[in-house]
Amino acid sequence: MAKDETTVDADGREVRISSPSKPYFPELGLTKLDVVQYVLAVGPGILAALKDRPTTMERWLEGVTPGASLRGPDNRDGNAFYQKHAPTRGIPDWVQTTTVTFPSGRPAVEVAPADLATIVWMVNLATIRFHPWPVRHPRTDEVDQLRIDLDPQPGTTFAQAREAALGLRGVLADAGLEGFVKTSGGRGLHVFARVEPADFIDARHAAIAVGRELERRLPETVSTAWWKEERGAKIFVDFNQMSRDRLMASAYSIRPTPEARVSAPLDWDEVPHVTPDDFTVVSMPAWFAERGDVWRALEESTPAPIRTALDWYDRDEANGQGEMPYPPEYPKMPGEPPRVQPSRMNEANWAEGN
Repeated sequence: MAKDETTVDADGREVRISSPSKPYFPELGLTKLDVVQYVLAVGPGILAALKDRPTTMERWLEGVTPGASLRGPDNRDGNAFYQKHAPTRGIPDWVQTTTVTFPSGRPAVEVAPADLATIVWMVNLATIRFHPWPVRHPRTDEVDQLRIDLDPQPGTTFAQAREAALGLRGVLADAGLEGFVKTSGGRGLHVFARVEPADFIDARHAAIAVGRELERRLPETVSTAWWKEERGAKIFVDFNQMSRDRLMASAYSIRPTPEARVSAPLDWDEVPHVTPDDFTVVSMPAWFAERGDVWRALEESTPAPIRTALDWYDRDEANGQGEMPYPPEYPKMPGEPPRVQPSRMNEANWAEGN
């Protein structure tokens, strides 16, 4: 074994860890091996969140250091990046993969963890945050989770996110769905529900309808406006997180910030009392050791149909509230309004076919 290598046991499989002493969160004094140990400490929970799900890896090769940044359209020089395709070299034969279809129609092979060892292997590749699809191998066109992202906008507080989440729980119940809540790792909250198999378009329409219903009940707190200029200081229901190939952090994923907050599953009665800063790589292992996987109940819940939510969508469409803009990487979708922000709208770009 090379000088700066070690191995760890992940549910009976030895996984090699290269450069275990490499700083990952230097402000906290945490190394790559510390992050591996965190994943092992919350193993049953993070495995339940990722098991058999095609997963995009958010890789921070230099750790979450002051000079590191995430590569994107506005930051071509970032040294952290999203990896959607499974590696073509050096992948162990025990790592499960699956085939997904991107919005463009192109197929891709992604890692779909079947065991904890695979998740540890992904951490060894500098994966800090995991973004699983709401589908499972091998049926990667069948959505089995409705996911609602409550995204705080500038000027909002976590108290507003709490209010939105508690209201959302009631909306989902009225739709025949049981909601489960977690922190996002940032200032927002995520609410998931197990659903009977649905295609991506129906699942997205269900999310739109649920968001609109929540907005009606909490008009001063919640917005479903896709364009930022229309949202105001409200909690945005990001319905497009139910589209194909979107990035939504799993339970127990780490947010790449200096304080290393994590996405923490909660009981509903905890929502009024917690803050995002309560849950970090440092604090979560003790929390998990005491309480176990709070979201085990999600996996044990009975999948429910999204028919009521789709009926709401049809009702809204009949009243003039139909399709919403898709994410920018999507091709033009049936019934979609023009992708033009309201302040730039004119007769030419609002004409049919734009």
